[in-house]
Amino acid sequence: MHSITGWKPRDSLGRPHDKATGGLALDKNDAFVKDTEMLRYRLALFAAATSWMPARAAAQAPARTELLVRVDDIGMNHSVNMALQQLAETRMPLSASVLFVCPWYQEAVETLRRNPQISVGVHLALNSEWKGYRWGPVLGKDAVPTLVDSVGYFTSSTEQFLALRYDLAEVERELSAQVERALRSGLRIDYVDYHMGTAVATPALRAVVERVANKYGLGISRYFGEAYHTMFDTPIADKQSAFLTYLRGLVPGSLNLVVVHVARATPEMSALVDLNNPAQNTAAGEPLVARHRQAELDMLLSPEFARLRESGGIGLVTYAGLIAKRGRSTMRQPS
Repeated sequence: MHSITGWKPRDSLGRPHDKATGGLALDKNDAFVKDTEMLRYRLALFAAATSWMPARAAAQAPARTELLVRVDDIGMNHSVNMALQQLAETRMPLSASVLFVCPWYQEAVETLRRNPQISVGVHLALNSEWKGYRWGPVLGKDAVPTLVDSVGYFTSSTEQFLALRYDLAEVERELSAQVERALRSGLRIDYVDYHMGTAVATPALRAVVERVANKYGLGISRYFGEAYHTMFDTPIADKQSAFLTYLRGLVPGSLNLVVVHVARATPEMSALVDLNNPAQNTAAGEPLVARHRQAELDMLLSPEFARLRESGGIGLVTYAGLIAKRGRSTMRQPS
């Protein structure tokens, strides 16, 4: 067989084939090789030109505004628990502060067990503020006699409590008992806060709350730098508009806490007269609390609030998620 001068083996596409390597013959003058090299050069230029784009896009993305919705006084009575059930049905991430000193806490526990999207806290209580509906310490009046009035109930205001000759050791035992009752419920407990602010009304009382939280490995509401807001004293007719104004005014990228009190406006709720806060009653002393709490429930269930959440401008977070992300070591006393 005669060899043909200048002939090179070719593959099925007609490209030069190198027998020695089993691959393409890389002849620098070959048009295919030149095209391949030019394509690689262009791809390298494109990669270099676009490598900055993800970082810039991330830098330009608006910072997420985070909102904790803390629902207080859960377990106080059946009307409050019915409101909790309505909120739970939305699957909205919430933080529920439970009054484990009240008999109705057991009903609230059943709802919370079915709704793990709700973070649970202990609403540490040293007060009982309703006319005709009172509660006392978990430990009983004989175990903590300096914390109660003459019939064994908590007093109706912070001022009345501070006027007692209360024993700090009894305060610590009682608040610990409230946390232990919560833990025995089987719920995961994430944080504590303080009903009416009484448990942190003095530096010595605040130190007790901090020791109790540390003992049980719990967070403390308002100790993570949350910007605090409450709807409690907002007039009934203004709650919805005031809430939306508050939400639209949140600082981008900030962490915020709004405290709400909800209930169904039932005869049970309508009978309650607030002995602590006159704004919750009419000038004639008629109770307004049922209307206040129904208005705050309606506010959270409103389509306007739903649209704001769905827009992505506001992200609802819970204390469970916040503590998992930041850790308890980041807690600081609020200023």
